[in-house]
Amino acid sequence: MNKGLFITLEGPDGSGKSSIIKLIEEYLQQKNVEYISTREPGGIAISEQIREVILNKGNTAMDGRTEALLYAASRRQHLAEKVIPSLKAGKIVVCDRFVDSSLAYQGYARGIGIDEVMKINEFAIDGHMPDLTLYLDVRPEVGLERIAKNKNREVNRLDLENIDFHKKVREGYFILFEKYSDRIKKIDAEKSIEKVFEDVKKVLNGII
Repeated sequence: MNKGLFITLEGPDGSGKSSIIKLIEEYLQQKNVEYISTREPGGIAISEQIREVILNKGNTAMDGRTEALLYAASRRQHLAEKVIPSLKAGKIVVCDRFVDSSLAYQGYARGIGIDEVMKINEFAIDGHMPDLTLYLDVRPEVGLERIAKNKNREVNRLDLENIDFHKKVREGYFILFEKYSDRIKKIDAEKSIEKVFEDVKKVLNGII
C-alpha cells in the first residue's frame, strides 16, 4: 500500500467509539497492516493542550464560535504533525472523531450553521477528508445512560449539556449522513458490541 487510508469514527456521546476502535486495532494487527490510531481533539501534545481548554468543565462561558475555532486549530496541528505524515508513509489512520463532529456539534447543535463551520475547517484541513467514516448511531438516552454507568470515563463539559442538545447532535449527524452518503457508513450502535463490530468489519473488509 503506497497511499494510506484515513478512517474516522463518529457518533454521539456514549456510542461506543473507544471500544470499537480497540477491536479495529486488533483486526488490523491480524491482517498485518501498518496503522496508527489517534483521537480528536488531541492526538499530539499541542492538540491535547487545546483539548483541555475545550472540555474543561469550568469553561461554561465559552462562546460557540470560540469552541468551533479551537476544534479547528487542534485539528490542523494534529493533521500536520501526525495524520498527513502517517498517510504519506502508507499507513491506515484510525481517528476517533474528525470534522464531522464539528459540523454536528457546533454547526448544527450549537446553531452556528453546518456550512459556516465547514468554512472554518476547510482552511484547517486543506482538502484532507476521510476516505471512510463509520458513524455509530445511538439514541441520546441510550448514550447518556452508558456514560453514567461507565465509572472509568471522565465527564467533560459536553457531557453536561441537556438532552435536547444531544438530540440535536444526532439530527446533525443524520444531515451529514445524507449529504456524504458515499463516505459515511451508518452502523446501529445499540446492538451488542460483538454485533456492532461484525457490521464494522463488513465495511472494513470492503476497502482493506
